[in-house]
Amino acid sequence: MRRALAVLRAQLRASISLAAQYRLDFVVEGLLALLWMGVTLVPVYVVFGTRPSVAGWTFPETLLVIGWFIALKGFLEGTIAPSLTNVIEHVRKGTLDFVLLKPVDAQLLISLSKIEPWKVIDLLGAGAIFVYAFRQIGHSPSLGQVLLAGVLLLAALAVLYSIAILVVAIAFFAVRVDNLLYLFQSIFDVARWPSSVFRGTLAIVFTWVLPLALMTTYPALALLGRLSMQTALGALAGTAVFTLAARLVWKVSIGKYTSASS
Repeated sequence: MRRALAVLRAQLRASISLAAQYRLDFVVEGLLALLWMGVTLVPVYVVFGTRPSVAGWTFPETLLVIGWFIALKGFLEGTIAPSLTNVIEHVRKGTLDFVLLKPVDAQLLISLSKIEPWKVIDLLGAGAIFVYAFRQIGHSPSLGQVLLAGVLLLAALAVLYSIAILVVAIAFFAVRVDNLLYLFQSIFDVARWPSSVFRGTLAIVFTWVLPLALMTTYPALALLGRLSMQTALGALAGTAVFTLAARLVWKVSIGKYTSASS
């Protein structure tokens, strides 16, 4: 654990130093992040401009889902996507040896190989949305609700990361999988809406196959005090399964890796 934290600090320090070299890029990316958040909120304003609720969710309650979505999107695009895209390039060129030979767990190292620190703006924006939403609701969540939401947030991060690892693992068997990672990022946009909006097959897919409900809807329900303990425990169990599956698939994929020198 101590070595993992040391690696995390080193990677974060290197990423911040790299970003500081191009300060204009930092400002531009920050402005684009604010613009993207505005674009994300527009459909919600349009929908609730004609009705008081959608699938049992009011406007401020839906903003909680949006807040979680923006926070997770920042995590996905600020750490997971740029780091794992580098892995695909290493596998394609046969240069992953430089990572595998280092005295650190390879999965940990490649997962944090590139961090975009300006994505912290998404986290600040999500926090502002939470504050506004609860002001509209008229009361704040209890400590227990906040703690449960925090646990589910960690579970959501683990599932999001595990799915990305499963997608990237295909690179060890196929030539190009860049588009699959981009496709997953596009599908993740669905998580901006509460899971109860979807019906039939879509509800099953976005709850059990790609657990988008766990990522944004469940933490929002936890903050609202409407998530049952049974559902929360089921979500945590599902998280454990996804995490274990991702680790096992990664191990198998590494065994299939052929370097440039082979």
